[in-house]
Amino acid sequence: MFDYDDDFASLSELRERFVMISGCSGGGKSTLLEALALHGFAVQREPGRQIVREQLFIGGDALPWADAGGFLRLVLSRAMHQLAKAAASGRLTLFDRGLVDAYAGFRRAGAAVPAWAATAVAQLRYADTVFMAPPWPEIFVQDADRRHDFDAAEAEYHDLWAAYESLGYLLVELPRSDVESRVSFVVDRLGAP
Repeated sequence: MFDYDDDFASLSELRERFVMISGCSGGGKSTLLEALALHGFAVQREPGRQIVREQLFIGGDALPWADAGGFLRLVLSRAMHQLAKAAASGRLTLFDRGLVDAYAGFRRAGAAVPAWAATAVAQLRYADTVFMAPPWPEIFVQDADRRHDFDAAEAEYHDLWAAYESLGYLLVELPRSDVESRVSFVVDRLGAP
C-alpha cells in the first residue's frame, strides 16, 4: 500500500493502472468519468476544478484568471496527491486531467515552469495510452469555473495533444458521441473494472 513516507518513485511500477482522460475543456471528460464511475471504475475528479471551487469558497486568488502560476502549482500538487491515492487503492483509476495538463498550462499562461514541475511530469507518469476528448462545439458551455471561450478551449486541446505526445504517450481520441458510446469505447480498450 502506498504511503507518503514511501518513495514516490514506486509509483512508476503502478503507472499502467493510472489512465488519463484529457483533452478539450468542455469536451465531456467529467461527464464521461461520472458514467465510468457508475460502471465501477475508480475515478479522480479534475484537480483544476477542485482548486477553483476551493479558492472561490475561501476568497483565494490562486485562480486561472487571477494568478495562473499559483493556480497551476496547486493543481500539480493536487494531481500528485491523486496519484498517491490511486496507488494506495491498488485499483485501475481513471483521471480527469492531471500533471501534464497543469505542466502544459504554464506555457499557455506565459508563466515560468518550475523545475520541480518538469521533474514531476517526467517521474510520475500515467499509463501509456491517454484518451483525448476532442473539441466539440455542440456540447461546450461556459460556466463560473470555465470562463474561457471555445476558441481558447480548442487551442488548449492542440497544446495538450502536443505536450502528451512530446512525453511519449499514445493518444487516442474519444468519439464525438453520446456518453454510453464513449463508455463502451473506453471499456473496450481497458476491459471491465
